[in-house]
Amino acid sequence: MNQELTLFISTFTTLLAIVNPLEALPVFLTITQGQSPAEQRAVARRASLYAAGLLFFFLIFGAIILKIFGVSLSMVRVVGGIVLLKIGFELFSASSSGGAFAAPAGKDQGDIAFVPLAMPLMCGPGAIATILGMTSLVKKSQFELMAFLAIAASIIGAMAVTFLCLAYAEKLVGRIGRLGIDAITRITGFFVAAMGGGLIFHGVIEALQEVGVLATH
Repeated sequence: MNQELTLFISTFTTLLAIVNPLEALPVFLTITQGQSPAEQRAVARRASLYAAGLLFFFLIFGAIILKIFGVSLSMVRVVGGIVLLKIGFELFSASSSGGAFAAPAGKDQGDIAFVPLAMPLMCGPGAIATILGMTSLVKKSQFELMAFLAIAASIIGAMAVTFLCLAYAEKLVGRIGRLGIDAITRITGFFVAAMGGGLIFHGVIEALQEVGVLATH
């Protein structure tokens, strides 16, 4: 049970740090400018549901897709760690929040809750890499169902927190301020980079054990 609890906490905190809903607040307010608070909450709800659905897709079918292409989970952990490391450095050295995302040019740009909010802002390469990397821990757990439920619960929890942040975006930005968001973004960037380094380390060890260079324990 302790292993599943650790898996839940590590996945939840990593997802929340990567999604970083506080950094997404300026983007959300920009693309929902002119909408009423009720409409903004509706957009936030749809975006959170879309992102959760995408993450569940990779949780359920990710390992199958990787097996089809002949990619081992150890390599996924290494690549996922590299992605997290890159995102962490970018967050740590970011000069502005949400600079990579622009508001849609018009109203006929599709559902903004899906693009750019759900993907790639909430469910981007880092979040996908995290879910795929954690699937290897599910396979190693003595209680695979409990480990799967732990990751599923972490996805729901992270998306619920993200929804609350987006739903009350104006109040949060007013209280925290742009400088506060920037400071939090840099701090979370450091921890995302640390998680990436851990995934790379364990992925390399697991790969070496698979080819017989290191003895398994």
